[in-house]
Amino acid sequence: MATFLLEVGTEELPASFVSDALHQWQTRIPAELAEQALAPEAVRFYGTPRRLAVILDGLPLRQPDRREEVKGPPAQAAFKDGQPTKAAEGFAKSRGVDVSALEVRDTDKGAFVFVNQDIPGRAATDILAELIPQWILGLEGKRFMRWGEGDLRFPRPIRWLVALMDSEVLPLTLENGSLVCTSDRISQGHRVLHPDPVSLRRAQDYVEALRDAYVEIDPAARRLLIQHQVEETAKTLGGVPMISPALLDEVTNLVEWPTAVVGKFDTEFLDLPPEVAIIEMESHQRYFPLKQNADGLALIPVFITISNGDPSKDAIIAEGNARVIRARLSDGKFFFDADRAQPLDAFVAKLETVTFEERLGSMAAKVKRIGTVADHLCDQLNLGAQPRQHIRRAAYLCKADLVTQMVGEFPELQGVMGQKYALHSGEPEAVATAIVEHYLPKGAQDSLPQTLAGQVVGIADRLDTLVGIFSTGQLPTGSSDPFALRRAANAVLNIIWAAGLPLNLAKLLNTVVQDFAQDPNLAIDAPETLRTQLHDFFLQRVQTLLQDEQGIDYDLVNAVLSDRALNDPLDVKDRALFLQAMRRSGRMDKVYETVNRATRLAAQGTLDTNVLDPEGVIVEAKLEAKAEQDFLAALKTLVPQTQAAQASHDYDQLVAGLEQVAPVVSGFFDGPDSVLVMADEPAVRQNRLNLLGLLRNHALVLGDFGAIVKG
Repeated sequence: MATFLLEVGTEELPASFVSDALHQWQTRIPAELAEQALAPEAVRFYGTPRRLAVILDGLPLRQPDRREEVKGPPAQAAFKDGQPTKAAEGFAKSRGVDVSALEVRDTDKGAFVFVNQDIPGRAATDILAELIPQWILGLEGKRFMRWGEGDLRFPRPIRWLVALMDSEVLPLTLENGSLVCTSDRISQGHRVLHPDPVSLRRAQDYVEALRDAYVEIDPAARRLLIQHQVEETAKTLGGVPMISPALLDEVTNLVEWPTAVVGKFDTEFLDLPPEVAIIEMESHQRYFPLKQNADGLALIPVFITISNGDPSKDAIIAEGNARVIRARLSDGKFFFDADRAQPLDAFVAKLETVTFEERLGSMAAKVKRIGTVADHLCDQLNLGAQPRQHIRRAAYLCKADLVTQMVGEFPELQGVMGQKYALHSGEPEAVATAIVEHYLPKGAQDSLPQTLAGQVVGIADRLDTLVGIFSTGQLPTGSSDPFALRRAANAVLNIIWAAGLPLNLAKLLNTVVQDFAQDPNLAIDAPETLRTQLHDFFLQRVQTLLQDEQGIDYDLVNAVLSDRALNDPLDVKDRALFLQAMRRSGRMDKVYETVNRATRLAAQGTLDTNVLDPEGVIVEAKLEAKAEQDFLAALKTLVPQTQAAQASHDYDQLVAGLEQVAPVVSGFFDGPDSVLVMADEPAVRQNRLNLLGLLRNHALVLGDFGAIVKG
């Protein structure tokens, strides 16, 4: 066993590529070594802005010898009259054996020639020399570059290679035109703190040797070190650090030897909305802002940066950082003051200059449509005058901040600045809050809108986008979803569910499609097709959310995904959760067999699935057996229970009714007074099928038991 080290030294790599490259190696390298029967005991991956490295611990020095059976040509072609033909001779030659080593064996496809070969294992160094160039050059990423005169492509120029098998150099060469990079034992330390080369005696010395040269090669250790430094430094400053995981990951791959540096900015900038300063520090400068306390966003005029330079120069670095942030925040203050010089609604007209989508017109046209959809939502929710007024005003202003100078500079602040400017303009707080909330959730970790106006405007915005983009034929395909339509539909459903909004989503979609069809500026050729596409798309999202986010079994989700699912999204979720609870409690077993058996037989009848009342469906004069009469009596008792469940969505009483009916139906099928459902007399047969159909229909109010898999 040996320890092998590969290090690829480069100019400073993009931070995102370091983590992406290591992830690709983690997937590829162990798999390829296993294919070669060279699986090491452990594999360690390292990376900094200037290098990517992998260490293979406990690597076999060579492959094991193996015996290989190789199938050749059919025996009929290999031998004629007992003598080998050219086919046999050619096969033997290709395998490096004498013809006498060939064997004829019967297979299910006839007799074939075989040869058994003992193949000695190859040296690990030989195999690594073949694999490593592809490990390096096979990495994928964005914005690769060429340098020198060659065609070799990588995110940054490759400057050195280290390849050590224990203490021996594995010869490797990467050619790039006239530039040749040859492997050695010479690595490089920190560019500033240790500019001299680092000669590695053994592969096992790598991590400590690099640390001695001021390079923390382990990204996980570097990340923890940065986090610890930021937290400890913040304590000395009396602040609470804002440590965004994404920023922490990025900074980790921007430095090799992290040092926390404290910077300051003028207190006058605390008058800016804290979101402005935070976005500026985090997104543009990679600084860690400090808050006054854990609650809220009130800042203190101090920040922490992570330097990759000489700690003795911290004061100079801090002053440079402060100078940069001062200029950026000055710009932010100018934008903030300039935007507030006019009320927010003054910006709405400028939305005519912003294109939403080429075929769907300007952002101003979209805002108008959002208002119309919001009105439809208000109608369904039967809202009063005051909430309608707030919703209409929020819909009108929801995109106004897109054309402000602040959002033009910091797009991440859309909605946030709209809220600030709305309050400054004297808009009601409900309107201002709805402007920022209608974008929620922006990501998987975001909260949902909490106010009614925010919920309604958020749904209206997304429905307009969904219907509009679908009308242009740009439906999501596979992993391609450039308009984030799946996320938009998920948000609509999650808002409805979380807020408990009693909406008929199917009707709402139909109405919005009709609005588009009647708009002379929008050409919709086939509104019926569009409706079908949208209904199917939302049903897919319901299915995905119930299974993936709610953890409901797939068959139970299928049981509630009928055509009526979108008529009441709240109900479809309630029914799926109820069925899941039934299964876990064992209650499903009490009714499953009875309902399922009835459902299968009822399919041979003609009773409509909406019929619940036996009146006018069952001809009592044709009930020949007591089991039939008992069945009818049980169904009559079940009717009010089912109707109450439909009205209240309290399905416990429906299932209680089904549990009471179950033994009666069992007697109908298998009791001493059981009947033959498919009787010869048509009227009797129809009666019995209708009894079963009625039971099926009552169960369908909860779900399609035929879709449920018996546990």
